[in-house]
Amino acid sequence: MASIVAVIASTHHPFYYRASTATGEDRPPFADEWTRKILAFRETLTRANPDVLVMVGSDHFHQLWLDNMPQFLVGKAPFYDANWYNEEREFGLPRMLLKGQEDLSAHILRAGLDDGFDLAFSNELRIDHSITCPIITLRPEADLPIVPIYTNIFAPPLPQPARFVKLGESIRRIVESWPSHLRVAVIGTGHLSLELGGPRQFGPHGPDPEFDRRAVEWIATGDLDSCLREVTLDSLHSPGNATHGFMDFMLMMGVAGAGAKADHVDTLDLFHTMEAYFTWYPNGAPA
Repeated sequence: MASIVAVIASTHHPFYYRASTATGEDRPPFADEWTRKILAFRETLTRANPDVLVMVGSDHFHQLWLDNMPQFLVGKAPFYDANWYNEEREFGLPRMLLKGQEDLSAHILRAGLDDGFDLAFSNELRIDHSITCPIITLRPEADLPIVPIYTNIFAPPLPQPARFVKLGESIRRIVESWPSHLRVAVIGTGHLSLELGGPRQFGPHGPDPEFDRRAVEWIATGDLDSCLREVTLDSLHSPGNATHGFMDFMLMMGVAGAGAKADHVDTLDLFHTMEAYFTWYPNGAPA
């Protein structure tokens, strides 16, 4: 059977690529520290030596809109065009073409349905920065096949936080039941406290530092009980109007397992958000 060699969760700041590649007067003052943290984070995936990446993210109303919004969707294409024009224009992100792992996509879809998740699928999925940003930070060669999984964190009615956790637990069981010798890393990206277009968007840090502190502790220690006790669909409005992306972090806690302590934890306060990076090695840290 396949083995999960790494579980990785992070934020997905779209300006990292531009900040890290800028030079001279165009290079922001925080770029060097940010790049050092990303290089250390990248090494956690490199050490795991995966063959396949299962990528969890959320479409930012690029391909999925209110005329047809699935709660959970699995891509099952041989290739994925990646990044959209506005992401190239605003964030400087490059166009990308990523190879798909169709066999694992099919396995996740079939087993997910059998496990009680009515997963949607797409054979023509174009992916955005929620998936390409972790590719850029963790595997810039973009040479590994992927299975993209999209969650709905934007368009109510949203799934409950506990449903995200249950899906994460299901993804782990499903990947580990895949009849393959391949090594799989499951990577998901979300948000801590986040405000978009509101009065708290452009502060010296995220809009709710206390929520960020608690969130990092929940994730780092695998404290799903406390997290589920405090986090509800209603409570997530308070830390910032886009904080429902934290549920993707909760999904990844489900993949890692209740009580699983992260092997790598790092954070960085930027001008309007806290960036956070976590890695777990389910079978022990690589030598």
